Amino acid sequence: MTTPWTLGDVEAAIRAGWSAETCSPDDVERAPWTAGNPAWGHCDITALVVQDLCGGDLVVGEVWLDGEQQGFHTWNVLPGGVVIDLTREQFRLGQTVTAGRVMGERPVGRLPRRWEEYQVLRRRVFERLGL
Repeated sequence: MTTPWTLGDVEAAIRAGWSAETCSPDDVERAPWTAGNPAWGHCDITALVVQDLCGGDLVVGEVWLDGEQQGFHTWNVLPGGVVIDLTREQFRLGQTVTAGRVMGERPVGRLPRRWEEYQVLRRRVFERLGL
């Protein structure tokens, strides 16, 4: 039997798993990953790991800065409607995120992009949670 964990435990495990190795290369082109902003470049794979653990839907919105789209931001809506966004804090330059839309079905099997980074983060989180 595994020890039960809380959403706080999940958040701590995810935060401990973030690193330059798991940061999105697209975001690194805009600004390097640093320990001072550890959520930077991690929204997509973080949302996937939260979904692996808790279920629910993935939500995506557009990120804008000074009238220019900077990319996309992904977060979770858990079963029952609870919104979880563990990486919103990464936006420190005045970026805005549009209202999200629920994404379609998650791809089965290997992700079309960021597979290696996702696998590294997922392994780190699952190990820390004892799964």
